[in-house]
Amino acid sequence: MENIQFANPDYFYLLILLPLMVVWYIFRQKRQYPSLNISNIQSFDKSPKSIRIYLRHLPIIFRTLAVGLIIIALARPQTASTRQEVNTEGIDIVLAMDVSTSMLSEDLKPNRIEAEKKTAINFIDKRVNDRAGLVIFASESFTQCPITIDHAILKNLVTELKTGLLPDGTAIGNGLATAVSRLKDAKGKSKVIILLTDGLNNSGEIAPQTAAEIARNYGIRVYTIGVGTRGQAPYPFQTPYGIRRQLVDVQIDEGILQNISAITGGKYFRATSTKALENIYSEIDKMEKVKIEVAYFHKKTELFFPFALAALILLFSELFFKFTIFRTIP
Repeated sequence: MENIQFANPDYFYLLILLPLMVVWYIFRQKRQYPSLNISNIQSFDKSPKSIRIYLRHLPIIFRTLAVGLIIIALARPQTASTRQEVNTEGIDIVLAMDVSTSMLSEDLKPNRIEAEKKTAINFIDKRVNDRAGLVIFASESFTQCPITIDHAILKNLVTELKTGLLPDGTAIGNGLATAVSRLKDAKGKSKVIILLTDGLNNSGEIAPQTAAEIARNYGIRVYTIGVGTRGQAPYPFQTPYGIRRQLVDVQIDEGILQNISAITGGKYFRATSTKALENIYSEIDKMEKVKIEVAYFHKKTELFFPFALAALILLFSELFFKFTIFRTIP
């Protein structure tokens, strides 16, 4: 019933005729049949009752139902179905995320790695038509999830990220090179890497600039994000007496990150707070859009015929009873 609509709903105003027909029938019955006053009806109590007594109002019932069905048929009930076709080549995106222990710093709330995970998941939710993957890096790099359209799996893997998955350090070049290897053969209209780190490049066999040149050769654009406040940030140290927080210097290879984005035609961002990181992902989301062509198809199926047929049957039934069982002789 949810898909049924009426092409001519104004005809439903004619339903007011139905109670008027009933009132007219009652009035006509009183005028048509005279009454006979007798002193005692006891002699009629045991007389058999004809079937006409029980069915005498059947014709008006048939006629009223027929008129109601005709009105519904005139209103033209129909089902409407809508189908849409989305034509898009989409974008292939790899998130290259730093999971070194420095990501536990608490200048972003609750800490850098949790803010990184939350904003990445929100970003993935907005990229409905895109394939996305995940690369993590510390002193080494690892493909956590190849590019996929199954965003549920990707978000689960992002949620499970934590420090300590890889030996500690920051290998920006290795992380970028691994992300490039995931994208170099992708068929998307645009290929993008979002690389996020909070430290100095101090590990790895591949120089960041070399990885950036490779990315440019494959037509991959790289957006780099440096995460961390300016100056010092609280960091939780494990001591024999429990966790103690101390201020440590925030050091980010901004020159390298700016160089990577410049080589590949991307852009460098600095996230000094959780809100700033959210705004950065929103800005990247706006910049990386492709045109989506949506074609809508509407199909309507007429349903008036069953109502019209039922009304015709009821009208013939009324005529049958009127000229057979309820036939009257003047």
